[in-house]
Parts: sequence; structure tokens; C-alpha cells
Amino acid sequence: MSQLPELRYPSVSDVLSSARALAARRPGLCTLREVGLSRGGRPLHLLSVGHAPRSVLVVAGAHANEPAGGSTLLSLAQRTVHEKELRSGTAWHFLLCADPDGASLHVTPTPRSLLDYHLGFYRPAGPEQPEWSPSVLPPDRLPPETRVLTRVIDEVRPYLQVSLHGTDLGGSWVQLTKDVPGLAEPFAKSAAELHIPVETGASDAVGWPAAGAGVYVMPAPGTDAVFPSLPDDARHSTWYHAHRHGGLTAVVEVPMWASDLVDDPAPHPAPAAAMRRLARRLRRDTEQVENVLADALPRTEGPEGPFLRAAKWALALVPGLAADWSRPPPPGATMAYIGSVDAFGRRIPLRAASMLLRALRDTDDRAALRLEHLVTVWTESFAERFRARWVPLENQVEHQSRTVLAAARHAHPDHR
Repeated sequence: MSQLPELRYPSVSDVLSSARALAARRPGLCTLREVGLSRGGRPLHLLSVGHAPRSVLVVAGAHANEPAGGSTLLSLAQRTVHEKELRSGTAWHFLLCADPDGASLHVTPTPRSLLDYHLGFYRPAGPEQPEWSPSVLPPDRLPPETRVLTRVIDEVRPYLQVSLHGTDLGGSWVQLTKDVPGLAEPFAKSAAELHIPVETGASDAVGWPAAGAGVYVMPAPGTDAVFPSLPDDARHSTWYHAHRHGGLTAVVEVPMWASDLVDDPAPHPAPAAAMRRLARRLRRDTEQVENVLADALPRTEGPEGPFLRAAKWALALVPGLAADWSRPPPPGATMAYIGSVDAFGRRIPLRAASMLLRALRDTDDRAALRLEHLVTVWTESFAERFRARWVPLENQVEHQSRTVLAAARHAHPDHR
């Protein structure tokens, strides 16, 4: 009996080929067009399904290292073509990949382990990320991918923009720029059915009001950030651009590997001591990467490439973030919240080491051996600490798709 091939994340070209085939099969219903070019000259494409006064915009590939969005986008596009009721009064628009340059540098095969993922890791520096660049750059310096995205938002004027994101290890959660009453229940039901934990203390949303377990509503502009050292502010990102047209944005996160430690709502017995311990580890691990970088830097030649640039940007976040974590934590800190911060603190030096390793491998530098050791040891520790278990790709896609459709239904002006 032959075994079915294991599902894998589609590449940007795979997503484009599937979108072209869909548009060719239903030319009266679907249109596919190029809406701009990336910094590297790669085209950005928009697939539109249906014709209606209301619209939903779905954005995939905003972060290069979060690959589930391409699969989810294709699944949603096919469903909107085949399920007429989804197009009742609503047109659907799909930006196939917001950052094709970044996607070309992150290597995502069918991952066998968290180590595979990190050995091919790439995530651009903040100013080069399409959604986040407006929070760290002046308007006249925004990258072309950001300008394309905001132009598309201004054109289709979505009542709902959905940005498809993911996490390497953890659970699922949703971030909203405005509350969507009724979303929390189908989100939780879907996660439970597919055995995906819900992040009840996501560090990305610490201090935000919760509309339900794992569903967070971004605080109003002017609210103090819990981690003030971080340079980016979601309220200045492209997520808020939809508000110009009376819309809102939902960011749907889904894990590649799940951890059942991220949904424990019990109060942590000693959160301040735990946060100080995590701050010390963050400084210590980062110092190891910085020492390797200092050793290797004099031997590097030529302009600073994307891997080195991104690694240095990540390392520069650490002093301020460690200082933030050394202050008293927010009231009522839970086991899930401390776990989320623990994972966040492991990711920064690990990702920096992974990208620096890829930069130095190109030059066959001796420091690559030291970095490979760090990446291997830290990845194994990360997976062991959080009891990582792979979430089948079809479950990642199904949960993300269900959440998008629920958000579109509950956020629709006629529903409200």
C-alpha cells in the first residue's frame, strides 16, 4: 500500500501557481494581478474572488519565518470560490505574500524537527518587515512592500483585514485592533477540536484586554506599553491602516509545534523572581552570540548582508528588554504568561545565532562551528522544556481558516 506524501509548506511560487490555476478556471469570478514590486524586484500579487460592496483582505507572508499562511490563504481562496454563501455581499482579496524577498531566504522544508527550522531560519530586521516598518521608520523611508500593502488596503477598503501569522512553538491566539464580539467561542472550539493549545498569556499581548481565552484586543493609542524598550508598536503598524476605512484587523497566530504549557491560567507563585531569572538568562545567552560575532566580524568582507543585519538588530533589542523584565511584572501574572516570556527569551538569541550561522557559513568561518553548537543545544533545550509536539499542517491550516471565516462572519457590519 503506497503512503501519501507528507504535506509541506508551499513556496511563494507554489502559491502563485495555484492562484493562477484558480483564476484560469473561474475567469469571471477570480482575478489575479501584480500590485507592486519588492525591494529585490520580486512581484507582489493580489487574487480577488467575487464582486461585492463589502470586502475582506487576507495577507500571507508578512513574516518570512511563519509559513502556514500560504497554505491557509490557498485553502480560503478555494473555499470562497466553491462556497457561494461566503461571497454573499462580500468580495475576498488575497495578498499572496507580503514579503517575497524574506520568504526567499527562510528555508522551510517539511520540518522534521525544531532544529531543521532554525538551521534555515530568517526573519528580517524590523525596519524591513512590511507590516512593522511604519512603527520604526518615517513615512518617506517605508519599504516598497509596505507601500504596496497600504495601497491595497486603500483600494479594497476592507471591513476586515486578516494577517496570517504563526509561532514556532507554543499555541494559538488572535490579536484584534477592535473587538469582534462572538469570535472567542468558535476560536476556542476549533482549537480544542484540533488539539491546538490556546495561549492564555501571550507575551505579544501582555496587558491587553481579553475578549476570551487567547483573543486579545489592542489597547487604545496612548496606552503605555508593558515592554517600553521594544521599538515597534502595533498601533503604528499597517494593521491600523484599515481603520481609515472603518475596518479592523485580526492577526491569527497558529503554532508549528504545540506546547501544552502555554494555556495554564493558574497564578504563578513567584512571577517577579521568575522574570528576573529569565532576564539573566537572556543576557547570558545573548552575550555568547555577541562574543562569536565580535570574533568573526573582523574577518567578514563586503557589505552587510540580510542575515547579519537581522541578527544584529535582534541582539540590539536585548539590553532594553532584559531591563523591562527586571521590573515588577504585571499584576496577576499566570503560569502561561511566564511560559510565554520564557519562550520569547529563548527565541531572540537562538534566532540571532541561527541567522549569524547562515551568514558565516557563506564564508566558511571557524566561528560557524561555535554557532552550530549553540543553535543545536538551545533548540534541544527549547523543545524539551516546552514538550514540543508537531501540529499536522492540515490542522494548522484548518484552525487558521476556521478562525478567519468566523472573524469575517462576526465582524461583518450586517452581523453586528
